[in-house]
Order: sequence, then structure tokens, then C-alpha cells
Amino acid sequence: MLRRPDLLIALLGGALGAAEGALSAPAWDVGLVTGAVLGASLGLARSAPTAAWLCAAAVFLAAGVLGALPGTDAGTVAYVFAAAHALAAGLQREARAGVAGLVVLTGATVACAILVGHPVPIFPFITVASWGAGRALRERHLVAGQLAQRARELEAEREAFAALSVRYERARVAAELHDIVAHALSVMVVQAAAGQRLAAHDPAATRETFAALAGAARQAAHETGLLVALLGQETAPPAGLEAIEDLVARANGSGLDVRLSVSGRGDAPGDPVAGLAYRVVQEALTNALRYAAGAPVGVEVHHAPEELRVEVRNGPAAGSATLAGTGGGTGLRGLRERAEAVGGTIAAGPAAGGGWRVVARLPVAPPVPVPGPAA
Repeated sequence: MLRRPDLLIALLGGALGAAEGALSAPAWDVGLVTGAVLGASLGLARSAPTAAWLCAAAVFLAAGVLGALPGTDAGTVAYVFAAAHALAAGLQREARAGVAGLVVLTGATVACAILVGHPVPIFPFITVASWGAGRALRERHLVAGQLAQRARELEAEREAFAALSVRYERARVAAELHDIVAHALSVMVVQAAAGQRLAAHDPAATRETFAALAGAARQAAHETGLLVALLGQETAPPAGLEAIEDLVARANGSGLDVRLSVSGRGDAPGDPVAGLAYRVVQEALTNALRYAAGAPVGVEVHHAPEELRVEVRNGPAAGSATLAGTGGGTGLRGLRERAEAVGGTIAAGPAAGGGWRVVARLPVAPPVPVPGPAA
């Protein structure tokens, strides 16, 4: 069933063909009727393109047999409608059907011109040029559709990448919060337990213990504030290598026996690597507090030309690990992922002679990804 636009095209085409035929011929003359039918058949060009050009070819052949071009003898309507039907044939989805339409229309118009004694070359030029224009429009439509589909795919990929970036950022923030809060809480729990034991018989030591407890809380609040400032897109310097000495000093104040050794010479690492080195020492000291309170801990930082090596080794636990199991078990795993992101490695395991050992090897300058050759 013809849609309203197609029906309107059929009515206008038929009226145009009949009107031009009526200007130079009596009613129901061959030119008037064939012109009207040729114009009306354009209404099938979208819904049934093959039927449209077959009908047009039949009209041209019939007009030639009857000895008159469709419309007037000047052939104006014949030229216009031949071009319109060839354009519709070029727009067909199936290339074979479009080529068949071109061949049939060209043959029918040439045969009509020969039968009525009209100049022949004009019709092949009209049909071929119009058919080529139709194929070009068809290709343009296909390319536009492909580009629209690709745009939709890119938009979906952009949204997926944005969601992945949000998840990654949440994981990074969670790792930062774990590093800050877990260490501070472990120190505060140890100091609180020591303060409870000392409160009754050693007030001076109790005061020192609770002073260390307050210092750990203040440091945790400070580092949490830096993280919040970073999330708020404010400038906040990351913890660097110079902060490791302060970290070791606070650990000594919390009851751990920690020794720091810095050796080697090399370029200063960038902020991401320096901050990661700080977090490695912090996590290792936190685990020493949990599982080997009172055991000696050695922290070694070695600068090499291309690598920063950080090793934290604690001795075996002197007694029961009162804080064992209080962590979430995600600290070292998160640090390994962050080390891999900058091209480094982190290994952790039992140390020779007992205790635990954490070794981080971090590049001084994280590798810059190099794009591959263009496809």
C-alpha cells in the first residue's frame, strides 16, 4: 500500500505528464496518456523500485510503437521522467537490480527514440548520468549510516571508559585510605593497650604513650585532609622520600624498634614513585605492628641510577600477635597493583631466620607508553 508521500508523488507526476501532453495534443492522445502513466509510476519508486522502472520501460516501448514520445513531441516530460526513473534505479539497495534498471531503461528509451525518429544520443546520456547520481546518493547514505553507527559505538565506549575510570579512581582512593587509616589505627591501638598497662604504676610513661597516640591521630587527620584536598582538585603534595624519616620516627615512638638506612646515589624519583615508596614502608610497618609487635624492624632505601629499592624486614614476633586479623588483607595487594602501574614490582614473604620481608623495586622514571605503528 502506497504511503501518503508516495501517493502525492504519483498524483503530481501524473498531473504533470498529462498537463504537458494536453498542451500540444487532443484529449486521450498517446502522448497525454503515456506522459500521465510515466509520471504516476514515480509513486512506486520508493516502495517498489523495480516495478517503477519496469513500468517506465513499458511506457516508453508502448509510446514508441504507437509513434509518439510521452508528453509533447519536444520530449520534455520524457527527458525529466527518464532521468527520475534512472535516479530511482540507482538508489536501489541491490546493485544488480539497479544495473538491470539502468540497462532496461536505456534500451527502452533508445528504442522509443528510434521508432519515433527522435535524436537517440540524448536518452543514454540522461539515464546513465541520472543512474550514476542515484548510486552516489546511495553510497553517501550508506556511509552516513555507518558513521552514525560508529558514533553510537564511540559514545558507548566513552561511557564504558568513564565508568571504568570511576571504578579505578574509587579503588585508588580506597587504597589511599587504607594506607593512611590502617597504619594510624594500628599505632593507636598499640599505644592505647600500652597506656592501659602503664597507667597504674608509671604516670610519666603513660603520658608519653598517650602523646604518641595523639600524634598518630593528628598525622592520620593530616594525611586524610591531603587526600580530601586531592579529591577536591586542590594542590596537595604527595608523601615523598623525605617523609620516610618522619614515618620511622613516629614508628619508634609507638613502640617499634625501627632502623632506617639510606644508600646509593641516583636521580630523585618522581612524585608517584616517591609516594609509593612511602606507602610501602607505611604498610610494612603497619603489618609489623599487627603481627610482630616488639620485634626489630629494618628499613633500607637504596638509590640506583634507574631504580629505587625499598626493603622492610622485621624479626619474628616476640609474643602473640594481638592485632592479627584486624586488617582487611588488601594493603599489599593494592600496593602491588600500583607498583605494576608504574613498571615496578613488590614481593613479600618470610625472611631468612624468621620474620617477614617486603621488597619493592620501583623505576626512578615510570615508563612512557609508546604508540604502535599505525594500522
